[in-house]
Amino acid sequence: MYSEEIKREIRALLQKRNGVLLAHNYMRDEVQEIADITGDSLALSMEAAGTAAEVIVFCGVHFMAESASILAPEKTVLLPRLDAGCPMADMVTVEGLLELKARHPGVPVVTYVNSSAAVKAESDICCTSANAQKVVDSIPGSEVIFVPDRNLGSYVARFSDKTFHFWDGYCPTHERLKAEDVVRLKQEHPDALFVCHPECNPKVVALADHVCSTTGMYGFCRESSATKFIIGTEAGILYRLKKENPGKEFILASPALICPNMKLTSLEDIRDALTSMAPVVKVPEEVRVPAKRALDRMLAIPRD
Repeated sequence: MYSEEIKREIRALLQKRNGVLLAHNYMRDEVQEIADITGDSLALSMEAAGTAAEVIVFCGVHFMAESASILAPEKTVLLPRLDAGCPMADMVTVEGLLELKARHPGVPVVTYVNSSAAVKAESDICCTSANAQKVVDSIPGSEVIFVPDRNLGSYVARFSDKTFHFWDGYCPTHERLKAEDVVRLKQEHPDALFVCHPECNPKVVALADHVCSTTGMYGFCRESSATKFIIGTEAGILYRLKKENPGKEFILASPALICPNMKLTSLEDIRDALTSMAPVVKVPEEVRVPAKRALDRMLAIPRD
């Protein structure tokens, strides 16, 4: 167990720096426990941008810290572990996207927020796992380039008449969940609902009782009358699910659903980042402005 001393150190440093501590839903339990705000990557950046804090400590991966810098350029954004990357975001490069755009001239590019700022800057509009269908529906024309997650794109394509041109990217953690694992668990727990993230393989998604983002999972499991759930996303989500639903049972769909990058950040890393005010993530203006344009177009779409 972590001592209360390091938690007090972090809170004192946050106060000293006028900082806000953000933790993604997949972070270690002890990091989520001490965070000021937990949630999805983009929602965290939006909330942080609206606070009076001068320093944002982002416990997540690199593209998330970039999103905070895009939306709040006047703030200092710290990423406690600079080596915390996202393999899916790294699968798409600006050069590769430009080649794909050249093969499909004039076709709008929808880019998942799980991408670098530079890739966002070459995109027409961004999307999240929660609003991807709405974003695609909002675009005129009959074709769309969808970057970088082929699994999320395939899921959205089920509900669209548009022709999709997919980038062949994916989340290695979600890809490790196999349909046979889910089938076995559903047989062992016939009273359980299987809830999964659309980043999962289409064969896994086809078995789901409900498909949604991590934030969507919190709401669905809280409001459902079911008392047992098989969870098809990264293991970190179990911390809050169990905390918010003490009378319900949650079963991780596979022990392979652990993202090593999301587990890198420790309380010591957070303390050290606040002490040294490093590492800083800062998106240069020539990238930030067009990337923000793609995010703003998404945010302009009316919500339900």
